[in-house]
Amino acid sequence: MDSSKLEEPLKRLADARHHDPFEVLGRHVHGDHAMIRAYLPQAQQARIVGPNLPLERIPGTDFFEWFGTPDQVPERYQIAWTDNYGHGSARYDPYCFPPQLDEFDVHLFGEGRHWHAYRFLGAHQHSVDGIEGVLFGVWAPNADRISVVGDFNGWDGRVHPMRSRGGSGVWELFIPGIEAGSFYRFEIRTRSGDVLIKNDPYGNQFQMRPENAGIITAQTQHQWGDGQWMERRANADWQQEPMSIYEVHLGSWQREENGNFLNYRELAHRLGGYIKELGFTHVELLPITEHPFDGSWGYQTTGYYAPTSRFGTPDDFRYFVDYLHQQGIGVILDWVPAHFPKDDHALSQFDGTALYEHADPRRGEHRDWGTLIFNYGRAEVQNFLLASAVYWLEEFHLDGLRVDAVASMLYLDYSREPGDWIPNEHGGRENLEAVDFLRHLNEVTHEQFPGTLMMAEESTAWPQVSRPTWLGGLGFSMKWNMGWMHDTLAYMEKDPIHRHYHHDQLTFGLIYAFTENFVLPFSHDEVVHGKGSLLDKMSGDDWQRFGSLRLLYSYMLTYPGKKLLFMGSEFAQGREWNENDQLDWYLIDRPQHHGMRALVSELNRLYRKTPALHEIEFTGEGFEWIDCHDASQSTLSYQRKAKDGSFVVVILNFTPIPRENYRIGVPAEGRYREIFNSDSSYYGGSNMGNAGAVESEPTSWMGLPQSIQLTLPPLGALVLQRD
Repeated sequence: MDSSKLEEPLKRLADARHHDPFEVLGRHVHGDHAMIRAYLPQAQQARIVGPNLPLERIPGTDFFEWFGTPDQVPERYQIAWTDNYGHGSARYDPYCFPPQLDEFDVHLFGEGRHWHAYRFLGAHQHSVDGIEGVLFGVWAPNADRISVVGDFNGWDGRVHPMRSRGGSGVWELFIPGIEAGSFYRFEIRTRSGDVLIKNDPYGNQFQMRPENAGIITAQTQHQWGDGQWMERRANADWQQEPMSIYEVHLGSWQREENGNFLNYRELAHRLGGYIKELGFTHVELLPITEHPFDGSWGYQTTGYYAPTSRFGTPDDFRYFVDYLHQQGIGVILDWVPAHFPKDDHALSQFDGTALYEHADPRRGEHRDWGTLIFNYGRAEVQNFLLASAVYWLEEFHLDGLRVDAVASMLYLDYSREPGDWIPNEHGGRENLEAVDFLRHLNEVTHEQFPGTLMMAEESTAWPQVSRPTWLGGLGFSMKWNMGWMHDTLAYMEKDPIHRHYHHDQLTFGLIYAFTENFVLPFSHDEVVHGKGSLLDKMSGDDWQRFGSLRLLYSYMLTYPGKKLLFMGSEFAQGREWNENDQLDWYLIDRPQHHGMRALVSELNRLYRKTPALHEIEFTGEGFEWIDCHDASQSTLSYQRKAKDGSFVVVILNFTPIPRENYRIGVPAEGRYREIFNSDSSYYGGSNMGNAGAVESEPTSWMGLPQSIQLTLPPLGALVLQRD
């Protein structure tokens, strides 16, 4: 077709560069005259269905026109056409429908205050005047033209150009007749004339990698059965409840016999039963937001509103969460608002400009990770991320989000050399826009979803991460205690003969233990990239390594703070985690590994049923040292206390040497029963202990009125409770 002979608006449309196709296409009425124009690149002949009026081709073009009176054709009409092969098709004309997006929605989004932006942006099944189809919406303010392309139009960007909603930067188009399951993308012509093929930032489902087109998702059919869980969650005081989290990478926890991924539904039953047996209260999922590269573990997200198709559909994931809730298990998701990958089909340079990211690489690029940083100062970008958080909490009933890489968001000079970063308006290194975003995020999620948890992976000394925003904090529920984790593992890696020189690595953490609401994490990050498994980190021979690992877990479960353990660590996975293989499940049949799993199960049971171990996790009232100075023998002893004044006594021996007649002070007279001993033969230990209980003596010790004499097992932990 020779577009040079057309009028300018038609020429621009034929060249796929018209920003307002409704100016040219559709039904136009002028007084007593009506005109219908359609652009049908695949058509040989065309007609208006119903009145059966022929559309005449403009010679030498793919434009078809009809002229008549308004009463001859209804406002909503169908066009039928046949192609060069004689195949026929008929659909309602997308260009006979008025704008569908509500002006107030578009306005709120522009202000960054639309918490449910995903309900009108993206691709959604929609009905207009009883006519079913899909409504598409996308934000791309610097685009010259955007078209919806898919398997329903031959991926031809000339067929379905979208309507611009003016200065908002939002584009929309209602396309009748498209069904769920169809594939789609957006074709974007930039102002420089380049044509980009982009995925929907708000898409709810994508093809299984390596393909990545969006999938039109049917409205959910899932009927939730977790009402009791949700009601209890909204009214419970999570700070005073036990929380022991099992961190999981779904792709490598278990797989089918042929190596394929399990479906979310199968995972729900297998994982739910396993977690329940082990006594964990929550599961935390490494990101299942859609991502193209398995090796990123989900942390390089391209689908911020889409559960990955590796394991099934969005409704399959709803079933997963629902089933775990009904088993009494909470579900937390790793969520990544700090950065996104440079993949051409995703957010990078979305409309030909730095739309979601900063244009200046000194603010817009993570050098270490090869990813891009969100522009938190842009209202629509903040809205994109905020609505993503709301989406997961609302649509999937998640119990919380663990926000990844918060430190990289807070500091403009994060992992940057001098001169490679731009100070804030006050000359400082703090990213004030990111701080504002995080505070707003936490305020909205806590207000809208009572009982949900926002956890920060934050590794610096930024103050008040887990304090309310009205007190000047960031507003998170909890913060990962990275300092405690690093110090503890560094200590446990040392040969026991040298540990007494490093006793402060165990005691220093109590100086700051109650400055935040802490989670104690032994996460996936500690068992990859040549770090070995947790078992590998323990020093000594096999007996000492298993004993030290049992001691490490006992220390974590009795130390103030919520708990997190990465999958496989519960049975002492022998090798470093590999995301391409399932865990070494054969190990659990071996005595030492079976014993480790039994120990973790018992520790979770003890933690959950003993108020002194979980009721006061975040203030000093729940903890008191008995003796933190016995560096020469590498032992620690402390009390954990409940609200009603009840307490347990914890004693830890970090050497392989048994300690006979070891005296510690206790706060009250009585019989102290040994309710836990990590050296029990049931867990694979040497079974050294105190015959079940010891009686206190009226000998003051360590500033306490009574004392007891104990046998401390080698590399062992004891928990005593006064009868």
